[in-house]
Formats: sequence, structure tokens, C-alpha cells
Amino acid sequence: MAVLVDAHTKVICQGITGQQGTFYTEQALASGTQMVGGVRPGKGGARHLGLPVFDTVKDAVDATGADASVIFVPPAHAAHAMHEAIDAGMPLIVCVTERIPVLDIVGVKRALESTNTRLLGPNCPGIITPDECRIGIMPQEIFRRGRIGIISRTGTLTYEAVEQTTRVNLGQSTCIGIGADPIQGMTFCDCLALFMDDDETEGVILIGEIGGEAEEEAADYLKANHSDKPVVAYVAGRFAPPGRRMGHAGAIIQHGTGGAKAKLEALRDAGVHIAESPVTIGTTMAQALARG
Repeated sequence: MAVLVDAHTKVICQGITGQQGTFYTEQALASGTQMVGGVRPGKGGARHLGLPVFDTVKDAVDATGADASVIFVPPAHAAHAMHEAIDAGMPLIVCVTERIPVLDIVGVKRALESTNTRLLGPNCPGIITPDECRIGIMPQEIFRRGRIGIISRTGTLTYEAVEQTTRVNLGQSTCIGIGADPIQGMTFCDCLALFMDDDETEGVILIGEIGGEAEEEAADYLKANHSDKPVVAYVAGRFAPPGRRMGHAGAIIQHGTGGAKAKLEALRDAGVHIAESPVTIGTTMAQALARG
């Protein structure tokens, strides 16, 4: 099994004819992902990369049966693209676009509340179930199918966690990038619930960072929903100075909150195994599994 995406997932790309949409659609096709079409208003009826192009997401869903969409649309129009996918009843939206205005995302979050649509992002690297489905920008070649679920706020450290779990022969069941903006779609808690119910996933890795309360909320979730599956966490930004944003829009310590120390304490208190360095993520998980 896998979570959210597998070999049967049918994917469309919103913004398929743009430079990024073209490049990553080609990459997805090469990896074996079922890309079934794309959306570009005004170009309906055309073909791009051998795939049909539609004017609207609804047209694409009606014609292809797509159940996932990846968004490579400029920031000013990305929220409209998400609203269109939500209105079309798309089960999963992956928004790679970064620098989307916060108020735009607030509106998207409100629109999601009364639907069954799940959103990853914005500003996320996407999701991948190795050998089955790749949506977003994560490089297929570093993944190996296995038994560890990965949930991450930061793209670069996602790849480190993948490398580390591959190196110790654990591999990955599914890897999810939830995004690094202050307001996002799916959270650590949402993804943890999926992995805890997945028979293929034997352990979960959380890659967090300073800013916000996502890690503390994950700790509360794990306390309230005990599982025998070990959870390993790494939190980036331990030495970040307060008040300075560190790369991501959500990675900032303000008014004494959002610091790595509090996050680590909350996770330890919930029974999470802490990796002290990115290069020990894989060995920490292997040791946790060995201890049962």
C-alpha cells in the first residue's frame, strides 16, 4: 500500500505549457506516473507532450477521470487555480508555487473546509510513492521503495532523509512535502494519521523547522493516538537568531515562540526519537525499529 498516491493515480498539470509545468510533466512521465492531461486557459483542444490540454480543470476531470492535480502557476494566479480544482472536486491538489500572498491562501483554506479535497502546499516539493507515482519536483532517482513514511516541511532536508533511509536499507513507502509557508493545506497530523493506518509503513520520519506550532501539534497528536510505529524527528534551525526569517516564510521565531528547543521538548515528551543531525536520521530510525 501507499498513502495519497499510487500507480492508479491519474494526474493533470495546471500550467502544463509553462516552462516549469513542461519540465516536471516530462519528469513525471519518465518516472511512470499516469499524467493524463493538463490545463491552460485558451489552449483547450491542443496537445502538449503528447497529452491533451483543457481550458478548465472540470473539462480535464470529465474527460480523463483525473484524481490529482499539480499546480505550476505563477503566484498571482495560483489561488485561482486551487479554487478551480476544489470546485471541480479534485481529491488531491499539490501546489508547488511559492510566494503566494497569505490572504489568498486564507481564502483557499476556507474553501477546503466544506469539501473532501486535500491540499499539499503551497510552496512544497510534492509527494512521491517510489516506483508508482511522482507529483511535484522531488527527484525520482534518489528514492527506493520501502517501509518508512516521510513528512517534511523543508525540501532539501527531505532529500537527506530519503538518502539516509535508503542507505540503511529501509527505503520509503511514501514521501510527503507539506510545504514551508505559514498557512498550508495538510499538516503533520493529517499525514501521521494516514501513515499510522498504512500496513506498508513501519516507521515515520518528521522533518520540521523553526516557526509555527506544527511540530508541537504533531506531538499532541502522537500523545493522544498511541501507535507502536516508531517516529523519528529532526528539527532544523536550532541556532537561528530570534526575529530573523531563515529561508522559508514560516521559518521564523517571534515573541519567544516557534523555537527549536520547545519543539524538541514536545516531541521527546511524546516518545519521538530525536535525530541530532541530518546525517543520523536513517540510523536513528533503524535503531528505533530494532528496539521494537
